[in-house]
Formats: sequence, C-alpha cells, structure tokens
Amino acid sequence: MIIYMAKKTKKTAKKSNSVVEALRQVVADSYAVLGQTHICHWNVRGQSFFSLHNAFEEQYTELFPAVDEIAERIRALGALAPGGLGNLAKMAGIKEIPEDTTADKMVAHLVQVNRKLVGSLLSARDEAAATGDAETEDLMISRIQVHEKTIWMLDSFLAA
Repeated sequence: MIIYMAKKTKKTAKKSNSVVEALRQVVADSYAVLGQTHICHWNVRGQSFFSLHNAFEEQYTELFPAVDEIAERIRALGALAPGGLGNLAKMAGIKEIPEDTTADKMVAHLVQVNRKLVGSLLSARDEAAATGDAETEDLMISRIQVHEKTIWMLDSFLAA
C-alpha cells in the first residue's frame, strides 16, 4: 500500500501509483543485490580473491547511493519509500547465497540477481515512459546501463 503525502487528482495518482510501485520493486531488488554482493565480498576465497573482493566492493559501494537516489525519487513523487530488511527481502524474493559458496558460484549468483534487477529496472523505465515521467525514465536508463555492465563483467570472469 502506498501512502501519498500530497493531494493528487485521481488521474495523477494513478499515473504516479504505477511508477511508484515499479520503483518500490527496484529499491527492494537493489537492496537484495547490494546485500548479496556484500556477503560475496566478505566470504570470497581462492585464487581470484583479490580481484573479486575488490570488484564486489566496487559494486556494492556504487549501489548504495544509487538506491538512495531511487528512494528519494519515490519521495519526490509523493509516496513513501519501502524499508526494513525483512520487508525488502520479502518484496525482492531473491534467494540468498549460502555463506560457504565457491567464487565461481558467487559470480554466477550475482549475474542472476543483477539480471533480475535489470528486469525490474526495465519495467520501471517502461512504466515511467508510458506515464510521461521522463525524469524517472532517465534514472532507470542510467541504472540499467550500470547493471548491464556489471553483468557483462561478471559473465566475462566466468568465461575465462
């Protein structure tokens, strides 16, 4: 359920509601990816430790302020951003990676969760475009680019 802070017409509320719901999913999925990347950073082992440890840190460090920007966009649209780790995890529905996972399985898992996030970003982008919200559409496009690059880099590691 979305709680709006400003009074809106029915038409504006419906338009914003669909974009806000899509953005809320992006926040949840982004937090899940951030958490999964962080646990991989902490627990990676093996010959690729240094490169993966650093890559994972780069990824989760970039993602944290990005999630904040998306949550602030939700607020700018007059709604409340989702929160609470349990609530966000339930919304995302992403299976957590076991702590004792091999480096290759970590990378494969992060490819998978980043792909799910890209799917949510694409949905939010399309919803924003359909409702004429160019600002949200632009934000989603920039996030799609980041995560597509992350997927490419992780896939490239697995191909080696």
